[in-house]
Amino acid sequence: MTEDTRKIPTHEVTYARLRDMILFGVLEPGQPVTIQGLTAGLEAGMTPVREAIRRLAAEGALLPQGNRRVTVPRLTASDLDQVAFARLTIEPHLAELAAATLTPALIDRLEAIDTKVDAAIRSDDVSGYLESNHAFHFALYEAAGAGVLLDMARSLWLRFGPSLRVVSAKTGATKLPDAHKEALAAMRAGDAAGLAQAMHKDIAQGVDQVRAALQRGEI
Repeated sequence: MTEDTRKIPTHEVTYARLRDMILFGVLEPGQPVTIQGLTAGLEAGMTPVREAIRRLAAEGALLPQGNRRVTVPRLTASDLDQVAFARLTIEPHLAELAAATLTPALIDRLEAIDTKVDAAIRSDDVSGYLESNHAFHFALYEAAGAGVLLDMARSLWLRFGPSLRVVSAKTGATKLPDAHKEALAAMRAGDAAGLAQAMHKDIAQGVDQVRAALQRGEI
């Protein structure tokens, strides 16, 4: 545990670690895991692990299975339609709201994160892509100052991320969505509508890949 994480309550650290296991594909859709196994893997006590599971189940990211097991829900075509509608509505709006608050320093930070996205794509590093892509989106969205919409976006990523991870493992990082250059150009031009459009395009590319994989029966 780092000096920073020592300052955070144990239950919050455990929640964040389990959330990232779901978000970045350590736990795949439909893969059952025992609570005891999670306790060992997270190096946490039973109480904070159970609390993390309870919170993530309430967010729709975990599904209790009985026999002290949980699983990441599989995304159905109907689920995907709903998640896609919500993401394509909420996230471009967050980007448009953020445009009014962007500073040169934040744009530079976003560009540095996108450099990591590019490096992951070039090296076919799926895990690196997923983590850097998430960091780019939420560094931008957090600047919007819209807490309710931000929480919704986070919940939607928990539902969508595991399926994107499965697709990514099959296609490789070189074919993953990335419209960040268009988004960055819009940021530097002060073009809020253009930024929203670029983020809509970026999200839609990922949705299309997951939808195609669902239709092929791959996830």
